[in-house]
Amino acid sequence: MSLGTNRGAPAKAGTDTASPGSGGGPKHVAIIMDGNGRWAQMRGRPRLFGHHAGARRVREVVECCPGLGVKYLTIFAFSTENWKRTQVEVAGLMSLFRRYISKEMKALAAKNVRVRFIGDRVKLDAKLIQLMDALERETAGNDGTHLTIALNYGGRDEVARATKRLAQDVASGKLDPESVDQETLPRYLDTHVLPDPDLVIRTSGEARISNFLLWQSAYAEYEFIDTLWPDFTAEELGRLCSSYGRRDRRFGAVKT
Repeated sequence: MSLGTNRGAPAKAGTDTASPGSGGGPKHVAIIMDGNGRWAQMRGRPRLFGHHAGARRVREVVECCPGLGVKYLTIFAFSTENWKRTQVEVAGLMSLFRRYISKEMKALAAKNVRVRFIGDRVKLDAKLIQLMDALERETAGNDGTHLTIALNYGGRDEVARATKRLAQDVASGKLDPESVDQETLPRYLDTHVLPDPDLVIRTSGEARISNFLLWQSAYAEYEFIDTLWPDFTAEELGRLCSSYGRRDRRFGAVKT
């Protein structure tokens, strides 16, 4: 089942992550995979050519995570705002998602990758939803890399959906409104079983977060790099993880 339709006890912020000042690398890396279209246009090819190249890059990045100590990888595949793109591009992306899941399902399962999807599935077609459900079931018993794919996802939309479910529980008497605090809402988010990201990377030179993991990334470190996503390599991820390990993460505290 989708994380977007289930609730449970969340991993607390900072769970299974490097401690402040530990010098350890990130346990949870989130990536805004940007630049596919520009990569294709620079080569005189249609934008979908770049999206296909970007999908192939995902495999390399997933495979390198265990060697870098990255337990959780979350990738931004399609946002709630991406529906504004041309019908041709949107249809091509949906076809690509179906093809990717069908092609990679057995390989991901064999490599001990646990796959989850976050986002609102309502606007997705039935065949794609069936494939998403199948991939989650196929990999549910794996405990290696936890790959989370954000599909039709937006941070504001996620918080709105979570707030609606929280309000319904208050109205039905399941939740005491006086008990609601900053630890309550995460239990209703799509990511409720995941730790917060330690490091968020955006490729392609854009320096904005584009509505991605707004609540969860409150204390994440950010890297905005010029590399277009289809050119992103395992070596570059390794360099960014090493750089993260040298950062002084105090979470609002002051060293004594």
